Amino acid sequence: MDPIEERKRLLTRRHFFSVSSGGLGTAALASLLAADAQAAKGLPGLPHFSAKAKRVIYLFQHGAPSQLDLFDYKPGLERARGADLPESIRMGQRLTGMTAYQSSFPTAPSIFRFSQHGQSGLWLSELLPHTARVADRIAILRSMRTEAINHDPAVTFFQTGFQLAGRPSIGSWISYGLGSENQDLPAFVVMVSQGKGGSQALADRQWGSGFLSTRYQGVKFRSGADPVLYLSNPAGYEDPARRRFLDDLGRLNELEFKDYQDPEISTRIAQYEMAYRMQSSVPELTDLSKEPESTFALYGPDSRQPGSYAANCILARRLAERGVRFIQLFHRGWDQHNNLPREIRQQCQQTDQPTAALIQDLAQRGMLDDTLVVWGGEFGRTVYSQGALTQDNYGRDHHPRCFSMWLAGGGVKGGLTHGETDDFSYNIVRDPVEVHDLHATILHCLGVDHTRLTFKFQGRHYRLTDVHGNVVRGILA
Repeated sequence: MDPIEERKRLLTRRHFFSVSSGGLGTAALASLLAADAQAAKGLPGLPHFSAKAKRVIYLFQHGAPSQLDLFDYKPGLERARGADLPESIRMGQRLTGMTAYQSSFPTAPSIFRFSQHGQSGLWLSELLPHTARVADRIAILRSMRTEAINHDPAVTFFQTGFQLAGRPSIGSWISYGLGSENQDLPAFVVMVSQGKGGSQALADRQWGSGFLSTRYQGVKFRSGADPVLYLSNPAGYEDPARRRFLDDLGRLNELEFKDYQDPEISTRIAQYEMAYRMQSSVPELTDLSKEPESTFALYGPDSRQPGSYAANCILARRLAERGVRFIQLFHRGWDQHNNLPREIRQQCQQTDQPTAALIQDLAQRGMLDDTLVVWGGEFGRTVYSQGALTQDNYGRDHHPRCFSMWLAGGGVKGGLTHGETDDFSYNIVRDPVEVHDLHATILHCLGVDHTRLTFKFQGRHYRLTDVHGNVVRGILA
């Protein structure tokens, strides 16, 4: 049998309808191309209410920063140094395979000094001197918790609202709901930087679109001469030839759509056109040579190094200026199971100044009021030491029961802490915040009711927050 005929026999009823009605394919294609234009604008009726934020910059600290050494000040722990964590605190809670075998769980107070900062008096570690200067602009969630205890499901949970792969990422949901403010750049951009500490694998599916159209997936920017893979023309291939090629390819795709009625074909056409426009917009965006010297001084010594966290923070601001809706920076290296004091110092030296600089930069440009900035990892760290505890060295295992994150900017009240943990930073004693609550709050700042942003798939209306989620109103301005 002819291969083409064999393929047609395997098709769904879409093919039957397309060949049985001559004008149906053309009409449907026109409808889908119109839908492409609408997709750039977002869903009709969104935002649901007046939005405080137009865009989000999510600074994801991959590997899980220790809340005990950065944000959750526990001065009374020094009296318990080296003592076994009381069973009344641990209560038989689940442990990872890395510490479940330990015969004792020695309490490990932070060796770093804490002090109060800003008019609000926020307690911050000495590891965060630059963040301390913007203390009155950030709201710390001290009572975050999650269901996942290992990295991949925990990161997946934070990105998609579900621990198993396959759901759309938060950036994809926002791109789907609100569209883009810039037709020459993607609505959702991702950048990854590497710290000096231990690193876990980070899969591209963490910024995937799941069952949404692939047009909503994150576009990964890389360091180097070619920020987006396959975007540049091959050597000797001039722009007019590229334009003719895309026009011819578009016509072939239109013919294929008439036969198969696959919506992803129209997405493919739209993505080729976006890539063509990005050939001009991306090189200008990623060229930092025109930034004044004061920018590099503000963001720190690493800011001239392409691919560094500091350089990516500058690019995040530039993307925000150009109307990109969701910008996510993943910084790896926070998985500190041993030698934590040394490694967390290194991580903070790389991240503290550029993070604070981004807040200051957005504020001085008048952009912080409508840009929501989120900082945090996938879970926290245990109060007990993983392995041996010495006076100046310890490690910490994964701890999903409580940890800290912070938000700043569009719609958030600065200079406050929300929630409280017990004396060991092991359990939450007031105002717990679930992952779904964080997602609901981010959407709320963007003017989106998280219960109404849905997509029907396999007979069910899905949403980012699943059947959960409450807006954390205590941190809203």
